[in-house]
Amino acid sequence: MNILDVAENSVRAHASLVEIVLAQDTAANAQSLMIRDDGTGMDAETVAKVTDPFYTTRTTRKVGLGVPFLKMAAEMTGGTFTIDSTPGQGTTVFVTFTLNHIDLMPLGDMGSTMSVLVSANPDIDFLFSFTRDGETFTFRTAEAREILGDVPLSEPSVALFVRDHVNEGIQEVLAPG
Repeated sequence: MNILDVAENSVRAHASLVEIVLAQDTAANAQSLMIRDDGTGMDAETVAKVTDPFYTTRTTRKVGLGVPFLKMAAEMTGGTFTIDSTPGQGTTVFVTFTLNHIDLMPLGDMGSTMSVLVSANPDIDFLFSFTRDGETFTFRTAEAREILGDVPLSEPSVALFVRDHVNEGIQEVLAPG
């Protein structure tokens, strides 16, 4: 849910490309997550406030919990959180986690996460990459558009395909041998 929430921030920032890169290195006992977009970006004052749960630019509610919860999740495992943003150029959130820490939240259903992002935002290019110990799975909506031709990414059957394809790709990377 943290990944979905932060990626939705990229959507609200009018990004045309959102990259979600998740990497696990078991030898280093580390997991990293990068979410990068080419959206409107933020000034330094806004970046300084973004980890405050009582700060939000949204008018529909008075709290913004996605970034603060992601930061907390990383720090609970002894990890780190950084955010870099430039107005007019976009934002990069980079988080590290200790992979075998008891407080590391499960990865969750990344297939459904990507399916929701893609089907709800069919005009945005998404790139999702999952790496574990050098084995990588990558999903790109630009490639899906080429294959699908006139079939829109918002089509329900495409959403199911994205969900299953991403989950199967992750399982292949995680499979031993």
